[in-house]
Amino acid sequence: MNECFGKKFILNGDLHPSEQFDNSLVYEGDSIYEVIRLKRGIPVFFHDHMERLESSLRHQGKRSLADFGEIRKGIIRLVRTERKKDINLKLVFNFNGDSTNYLIYLIEPVYPSDEQYRKGVKGLLFHAERKDPESKVINHKLRSSIYQKLILEGGYEALLVNDEGKITEGSRSNIFFLRDNVLITAPDDKILGGITRKYILDICREHGIKVEFSCMPVSSLPGCDAVFMTGTSPMVLQFCCIGDISYKVPAPMPENLRRLYIEKAEESLRRFTEETKAQ
Repeated sequence: MNECFGKKFILNGDLHPSEQFDNSLVYEGDSIYEVIRLKRGIPVFFHDHMERLESSLRHQGKRSLADFGEIRKGIIRLVRTERKKDINLKLVFNFNGDSTNYLIYLIEPVYPSDEQYRKGVKGLLFHAERKDPESKVINHKLRSSIYQKLILEGGYEALLVNDEGKITEGSRSNIFFLRDNVLITAPDDKILGGITRKYILDICREHGIKVEFSCMPVSSLPGCDAVFMTGTSPMVLQFCCIGDISYKVPAPMPENLRRLYIEKAEESLRRFTEETKAQ
């Protein structure tokens, strides 16, 4: 199955028809990547994604294959070829032996429905831990195993459990637990810190919401008032259950955080548009 969802894609700065897209350029060798949400054809939190890409490259000892200006121009050029403007974009730096390539392409978005925001989604526990959580590197084997479990058990997201029986993060999201008006989330060095998580933490500081940085033991899940994920596609999305433990949805605090996050996302779109016009 071709991962490229659009009509065109960018390979090393050049535009190509999607029929020429080769999945091996993403899944063979080592790939460092970012998934960026486009809203009205504009990348949300562009600078934050570029900073995390730079951090991942540094952690992996890899060099950048394109500067941020090239990436910006590539995104704008690609978006102009598409009618669909609210979609996800994937940026990949691939290192395969002596071969290096960078790709920019659209991927099929999986956004929560209004009903899922109202009623919450099902979470599953999955015993696994990322080898290098501070770098956004494709792990095809782990991703496939999790995907199969989600399909078999009808789950939306898998919560990763380490050898100590504690939850670190989601398979494609960060996780927050609400207990007695305190938010609990894993320490930065235990997870891949998401852009959405970063802004949720900013909002908490701005509004005086107490945050505790620790990994939640699975045994403590029944004592939580609410559990929610943060990520590029779901933004802020509550769980109605994790395994056989149920939670009341919607909880007021996560809903308020989602509203405030959307406001910050809109600010980032305005900033990107103003910067592009100034160039």
